[in-house]
Amino acid sequence: SISRNRYWGSPIPVWKSDNPEFPRIDVYGSLDELERDFGARPEDLHRPKIDELVRANPDDPSGQSMMRRIPDVLDVWFDSGSMPFAQVHYPFDNQQWFDSHNPADFIVEYIGQTRGWFYTMHVLSAALFDRPAFSNVISHGIVLGSDGQKMSKSLRNYPDVSEVFERDGADAMRWFLLSSSVIRGGNLVVTEEGIREGVRAFLLPFWSTYYFLSLYIGDHEPQWRTDSSHVLDRYILAKTHDLVTNVTEQFEALDSPMAASAIRDFADVLTNWYVRRSRDRFWEGSDTDALDTLYTVLETLARVAAPLAPLITEEVWRGITGGESVHLTNWPNPADFPHDGALVAAMDSVREVASAGLALRKAHGARVRLPLSRLSIVTRGAQALEPYAEILSEELNVKSVECVELDDSVESRWGIGKKLIPNARALGPRLGKQVQTIIAGAKAGDWSVENGVVTVSQVELLEGEYELELTAENSDTAVQFLASGGFVLLDTTVTPELASEGLARDVVRWIQQERKNAGLEVSDRIRITLGANEIAAQAIATHQDLIAKETLAMEISVVAIASGSAELSVGDGSTITVEVAKHGS
Repeated sequence: SISRNRYWGSPIPVWKSDNPEFPRIDVYGSLDELERDFGARPEDLHRPKIDELVRANPDDPSGQSMMRRIPDVLDVWFDSGSMPFAQVHYPFDNQQWFDSHNPADFIVEYIGQTRGWFYTMHVLSAALFDRPAFSNVISHGIVLGSDGQKMSKSLRNYPDVSEVFERDGADAMRWFLLSSSVIRGGNLVVTEEGIREGVRAFLLPFWSTYYFLSLYIGDHEPQWRTDSSHVLDRYILAKTHDLVTNVTEQFEALDSPMAASAIRDFADVLTNWYVRRSRDRFWEGSDTDALDTLYTVLETLARVAAPLAPLITEEVWRGITGGESVHLTNWPNPADFPHDGALVAAMDSVREVASAGLALRKAHGARVRLPLSRLSIVTRGAQALEPYAEILSEELNVKSVECVELDDSVESRWGIGKKLIPNARALGPRLGKQVQTIIAGAKAGDWSVENGVVTVSQVELLEGEYELELTAENSDTAVQFLASGGFVLLDTTVTPELASEGLARDVVRWIQQERKNAGLEVSDRIRITLGANEIAAQAIATHQDLIAKETLAMEISVVAIASGSAELSVGDGSTITVEVAKHGS
């Protein structure tokens, strides 16, 4: 039914005879038609004025019965559903405009409108024009307070917007909303922590990368180019190709959360892999391939992220290009970037191995600055990782990396076993009292894995009801699964030589901190005075060249630790003191 028995609303333009002996119904579609029959052109189409239009029933020879408007009004959704054509007075005016603008490209409203406004527009458009009212739609959910309830001024259950803008920036709020499930019809709890997560995940890394480039670019005039042959440059350029392709598809599908996810993941690769693995190239200041590649990638990232973070991308893009506005430039074309699926797959695997290796270090208390002797990668297609052994060696601070092809016997050859850990909380709802039997069976070794199915005490477990951990027979070997298949082994044995180098790298870390505290530029050459005990002094002497190179030290003096000095921990129990000064001052 499209009618409602109410006073307020759009009157239904139907006039009916008030005498059933002379039935007649007239439906009017324009003011001209009303003026033709009633002799007057109404200026007000609402009740009560419109109901004053009354005329004799032409079908009544006696002239006694009258044509009166029926008292009902149109349902409010019929009004709203007429918006696409009613807003421009179609079909009486603007026919060309309407034909070129309908169906609409896009519409957005609360998800409840799927049965109200959206539905009515489609029904009317299909009935009148045999086509949908719009091509794309976003149905959002409800934005809730931090307590999960409706936002309330009296309860103050939401962050103050002005404070958020002042502290985190408007982009932080925009990113928070556009990257969330509220765009997909879900409800969103607004918290300060949630807003700041976007700052940590993208805005801050993006700005830090811009600052990094600005710091090292010096007098070099960067060029937009994609022809570097360096493997890290080729990788990040190929990832940029994939980023542009992915984000373009997501925006065309109006899926801003997926676009934000792709941008966030790319920013992580850019800052925590490409820039970090390329630091030495930037440090030297003469590697134009690295500078131009980072410039090209950052400029493109600014364009790709501009719809989600318009303010910070504007600042970065104008800062590195000198152009008028990122919002006036063209959208990037993935064809402008090299596509290398094999390189991306291999380097992504390298990153996975590096992540697993760092996790093993952390689990076994082996700080990253302490070098270890060997990392072994056991996986299928291991030969594809061999060209990147040096990268892994530097990233994980290990002396050697070996890649071993995974086969059915490799685990026994390496002394690797598996440990089954049942998840009692996940098992409980399905197995009830059997959970204790499962736990006992796992501890007793009464379990097996066949074709990916885990069976314990003759009971099959489902995914999520257990975890499989790798164990090594050698207590000095740490082992961890790779999500892509296979595992990595890290030799955690620390020899005196490794301990000495690790101590020296700790010294480098403290010198760099003192450089920063002294307000020195990253390019300043320095002289260093180190207070050290005998063990630390020996390590410093052995690795003096390493320390000098990493810290730009022109002079290194080692003295006894003066009484009352602030001592810094290095190695396993040694201490040092550090004094730095600009060389030549």
